[in-house]
Amino acid sequence: MVETTGGEPADGTAEVLDRPLPDGVRRRVVQIVSDGFGGLTFTELPAQLRQYARFTPSRRAKFAANAMAAAVETDPIFRQRIAERLREAQPELAGALDSGAPPPAADPLDVAAAAYVLRPAGWVKLVTAAGEEAQRAHAERADEETRAELERLREELTAARDQTRIDTERLRTELESAKKEADALQRKLRAALSDVKRGEAALRKARAEADAVRTEGQAQLSAAESEARRLKARLSETEAALEASRRAAREGRSVEDMRVRLLLDTVLDAAQGLRRELALPPVSVRPAETVDAVEPGRMTPKDIAARALSDSDPAVLDQLLALPQVHLVVDGYNVTKTGYPQMPLEKQRLRLLGQLSLLAAQTGAEVTCVFDGAELAAPVLLAPPRGVRVLFSKPGVTADELIRQLVRAEPPGRPVVVVSTDREVADGVAKVGARPVASAVLLKRFSRG
Repeated sequence: MVETTGGEPADGTAEVLDRPLPDGVRRRVVQIVSDGFGGLTFTELPAQLRQYARFTPSRRAKFAANAMAAAVETDPIFRQRIAERLREAQPELAGALDSGAPPPAADPLDVAAAAYVLRPAGWVKLVTAAGEEAQRAHAERADEETRAELERLREELTAARDQTRIDTERLRTELESAKKEADALQRKLRAALSDVKRGEAALRKARAEADAVRTEGQAQLSAAESEARRLKARLSETEAALEASRRAAREGRSVEDMRVRLLLDTVLDAAQGLRRELALPPVSVRPAETVDAVEPGRMTPKDIAARALSDSDPAVLDQLLALPQVHLVVDGYNVTKTGYPQMPLEKQRLRLLGQLSLLAAQTGAEVTCVFDGAELAAPVLLAPPRGVRVLFSKPGVTADELIRQLVRAEPPGRPVVVVSTDREVADGVAKVGARPVASAVLLKRFSRG
């Protein structure tokens, strides 16, 4: 190794960089190390870089940049090996740096990075100059960007001024149009006020005329009442004269009455003979017996409700079901969930319908059981028991609504009993003439057998 007159080695290894490596130079150094990385064996790599031995150059530059930069700075042997790979890859640039005359056309960052790795004499100056050149280039780019931004802002300001001028002209035009519209509206308002005043005058005139007509009508009413009293008096006189005439006519019609009576006796005798000829039985039913009314000893639904029985007594339900042509409507799930809610819905339905079938057979009443269709996951395959009509509500219709429809469908006067604990259902059916009964009463009736 050749030494200089100052006692320092001539290859520049004794030179020290007294400032941080510029970012641009550092990136180029990392790229040089990453490119020369693949030409080294696993044992030639520093221990901290061996984990990146199988990485591609781009991945090494991305994930091992700090480690490679630190290894080049602190491990002279590793740096010399990278320098050898660089001399092989770029012999012209390496020779120029060794001779102290870097190519003028070369990128200063490439020259500084190669000098940092090769460490020729004066490499610190090259790295420092590259940093200054990079800062100067960055400043020039920033200045160009600032000038471009300033020019853009000027263009935007000019465009904004033009747009402001256009908007001002448009607003001025709209203002003039608005003024014209306001003038037209004021004219219309004045015309409307004039119409209102004329209308008020016409209203006052109409009120005066109405008052005059009302006064005249009252006078005419008084005259009509007087005339009515006079006509009533004449009518009374006419009725008295008519009654006198009728009495005279009855006295004069005695002969005619006798002839009519004789004809009537003849017809009656003929009718009796016809009855004997046809052997007709005596009449056992009288017309008065065909009129529907409450006879002594019989009870109406209202009388039954007034008896001194508790609303929870199943005897009330028996008396209601004893009425002629009674219709029993049952809120199915309301009864089953009151009596046996722990059972599945299918078993609840089967148990209730079986009990209702026995009740229908015992009382002879018409029985309809209503279930809520919203509780069903699929159509129910169910054979209704004898004497019980089973209905499910349609989608969107609740069982309560279906019960009210059934009650409204019955003719007025027919006894209808609705079993439900739901207060809204009970109140609704009571308004249309049905008798509500609690579900617990029906369950007690079932348990009695």
